[in-house]
Amino acid sequence: MHPLTAALLASVWLWPAASRGSDYAIGADVSFLGQAERQGVVFSDDGKKQPALRILHEHGYRWIRLRLFHSPTELPNTLQYTVALAKDAKALGMKFLLDYHYADGWADPQQQAIPRAWSGLSHAELTKAVFDYTRDTVAAFRAAGVLPDMIQIGNEITHGMLWPDGKLAEHWDNFAELIYAGINGVDAGRGNGPRPRIMIHIDRGADMVGTKYFLDKLNSYDIPYDVIGQSYYPWFHGSLNELRANLTFMANEYQKDIVVVETAYNWKPTEYVGKPAPFPESPEGQRQFLDELNRVVMQTPNGRGKGVFWWEPAVTGALRSRGYFDEKHNSLPVIGVFDRFTRQ
Repeated sequence: MHPLTAALLASVWLWPAASRGSDYAIGADVSFLGQAERQGVVFSDDGKKQPALRILHEHGYRWIRLRLFHSPTELPNTLQYTVALAKDAKALGMKFLLDYHYADGWADPQQQAIPRAWSGLSHAELTKAVFDYTRDTVAAFRAAGVLPDMIQIGNEITHGMLWPDGKLAEHWDNFAELIYAGINGVDAGRGNGPRPRIMIHIDRGADMVGTKYFLDKLNSYDIPYDVIGQSYYPWFHGSLNELRANLTFMANEYQKDIVVVETAYNWKPTEYVGKPAPFPESPEGQRQFLDELNRVVMQTPNGRGKGVFWWEPAVTGALRSRGYFDEKHNSLPVIGVFDRFTRQ
């Protein structure tokens, strides 16, 4: 056991088998959805107007993912906003993955800014702040009747979190303590509720070498987590064959469940203008991409491939071409990929 452990805060899914359908996470990040519908966007599927969550549910989606910012000033993802979306999803019987950014805005491999409210804290104070904040927000979800089914401690944390204190590769000890604090905060906040599964989320979907470096180092700290989450955008991360190889490696090496927790493809030319694309950037090409990606995840050895989350179906503005709806908010072919698995 790593010596840091004692100093820190105390604290089968198989698809082609008949049981797998209810356990495999067919999901989507819908963090922009509430904002879009409040602004008057009305989505439709096969000519029928209805709430986007219901459209997703009718096409087999049983999980949502929602990001949470500490004190956002430009984006809508406050605790109150996130609780409301979670309630809408739970009312449909959907499960809920909570994505802690531990920032006031985007946290990703290029930026992991400390929330303004925590500026100037020492490492010990910051660790306590992560614990307290996680405990209190998880308790708020529990009190609202929407305790998450899964929680990721940080978003795309390949280069750490809460910079500069937890920046990698400079501060692995600090980073490990911050991750522990978040996990222990989940346990403190859930009360007598069921323990959410803990996800560690990185952005190395098609990068076996980078994945191995990060997870080997993380595991040297004895951090208790359940699920490996990977981002995979082909124009950023590599080919589907490279993703397949990495999924096989992770399944065999770490014996943990794996979810492709962020993915997308464009339904109109965006990322592959003037260069070869793995699939056409068209409505049908977008559908083909998700169909093939899902096949790759399902074929992960030992039943360790546990699902796919799209980022994100209801996005508007400049990233709309990654969504599930066209310029008039009508559903695109991609929305039906899971119908054959979920409809009777």
